[in-house]
Amino acid sequence: MSDKKGLERNKKVLICTGSGCVLSGSEPVKKALTAALSELGLSDIQIVSTGCHGLCQQGPILVIQPEGVFYPMVDPDKARRIAKEHLFGGEVVTDLLYIEPASGKRVALYNEINFYSKQTRLVLKNSGLIDPENIDDYLAAGGYGALKKALSKMTSEEVVAEVKAAKLRGRGGAGFEAGLKWELARKAKGEAKYIICNADEGDPGAFMDRSLLEGDPHAVIEGMIIAGYAVGSAFGYVYVRAEYPLAIKRLKVAIDQAESRGFLGKNILSSGFDFEIKIKEGAGAFVCGESTALAFSIEGKRGMPRITPPRSVERGLFGMPTVLNNVETLANVPAIIEKGSDWFRSIGTENSPGTKIFALTGKVKNTGLIEVPMGTSLNEIIYNIGGGTHGDSELKAVQIGGPSGGCIPKEHLDRGVDFDSLSDLGAMIGSGGLVVLDETSCMVDLARYFLAFTQAESCGKCIPCRIGTKRMLEMLERMVKGKSCEEELLLLEELGEDIGVSALCGLGQTAPNPIITMLRYFKDEFIGHVKDKKCAAGACSELITYFIDEKICTGCGVCAKRCPAHAIHGERKKPYAIDQDKCIKCGICKQHCVFEAIYVSK
Repeated sequence: MSDKKGLERNKKVLICTGSGCVLSGSEPVKKALTAALSELGLSDIQIVSTGCHGLCQQGPILVIQPEGVFYPMVDPDKARRIAKEHLFGGEVVTDLLYIEPASGKRVALYNEINFYSKQTRLVLKNSGLIDPENIDDYLAAGGYGALKKALSKMTSEEVVAEVKAAKLRGRGGAGFEAGLKWELARKAKGEAKYIICNADEGDPGAFMDRSLLEGDPHAVIEGMIIAGYAVGSAFGYVYVRAEYPLAIKRLKVAIDQAESRGFLGKNILSSGFDFEIKIKEGAGAFVCGESTALAFSIEGKRGMPRITPPRSVERGLFGMPTVLNNVETLANVPAIIEKGSDWFRSIGTENSPGTKIFALTGKVKNTGLIEVPMGTSLNEIIYNIGGGTHGDSELKAVQIGGPSGGCIPKEHLDRGVDFDSLSDLGAMIGSGGLVVLDETSCMVDLARYFLAFTQAESCGKCIPCRIGTKRMLEMLERMVKGKSCEEELLLLEELGEDIGVSALCGLGQTAPNPIITMLRYFKDEFIGHVKDKKCAAGACSELITYFIDEKICTGCGVCAKRCPAHAIHGERKKPYAIDQDKCIKCGICKQHCVFEAIYVSK
């Protein structure tokens, strides 16, 4: 038993405690595993609470190290089995292993799962592998080595030059070069200078920044400190939305730990350089992702953009030169300083070096957080990493960039994804939202959804955004109800183009982007809604009708029992019928008909 104990001391269990897995029940799993190991005399095995592993739909996730055995969708009972059969008995629990969507085969090892093996995880290299609330884990992974190098071996000018040579472009949307921004702020005159980490992630379905802060907060902090040294700033803010309580908690822990170890505060690492970081919790306004609105919010004012120039690097927070980078941008900085600009430029494309993190969602088998080199094709992302569409349905398009992005049809999915390659298609990377759409997705309804979001989030300062997006939304709402006219199609496009060139800030200027690209590639669907009053995807409830096929219906009566409007009637063992005047078109009857006797007329 002593030999076995010696072997077990080398083992540890990584359990995902990112927001997704916590909501899926990782805490009860951890308690069950801890109790089971104690009962089995294996208390020496370390259980490490990590951040997000990326494969969110498979949570809670356990990984047994050092082998790297991956167990998805673990519940307390499965955790007890893993403890008894694997950690105590020495046998992998094969029926609990991950099933590869493409092949249907079970895969044991983390690094052999396509979702992970097809990625290039540079920024996410620690996420899922270290305890984000333990600075020693970060230090063991080489953390704060880049800060030590910058402070001891490089001048601030050399740090700026290295980031500039790396061609690191901002990962928050526009793709402006971080090094150039740092250089401009360094040269700007001011009594004080500020570094702001923009963690006000507001795109629907986007969770890149949240997961980074939950899984590897020290990497972001280290990037901020290096930025402060490069620019000549002694103070930084992390502006994070209050809806991210776990990210805020771990960020606070990391800041306290960094201060206690001498990486933050006065005379950092005896270099004479001082830097302090504070957290500002935002109220969740999408417009506060814009730099000037964000600065106003930190100052305690209403978050509304101002006219530029002057840019933030000249006059930003409290009227002083300010560098604002998002979470992912700053998390790239330590690796660039540690390994050099040449190494960074060897990854990705010439004008978009490095990697990009995407939130892969929608009608795809593997949803979650992924990181790939810039220039990776959408086909590679969807099929090799995402595992293809749900039920192998027909892929229709990819919506990329969130409310500010565009919609790319399937015939262009071989296009590499970087900051420049998508512009001629009318799309943009944005912050990294990537939604896979199949034949059941209605482009008109999707356009209405995104515009409803941006219209609600408009600060109202400028008329094009406040009034223009409202008028566009009203037209789209009429279209999904079959109450629009053909003239509105032309007006919708014209109004979108006008708003794009006349709105005050990036939110308003890009709000029409999804609609304009959808009209460009899927105009037939819009015409169908307007002219024929039909939704080809069967998604717009007011343009479809439910019927019961008398030849298939067995008269079981389940549909009638489930119908909330009492619109279905009939006799047992005889075909039922739907009263169209009462039907609210909720689709519940179709969902519960095991005989598939209920169909939709589009």
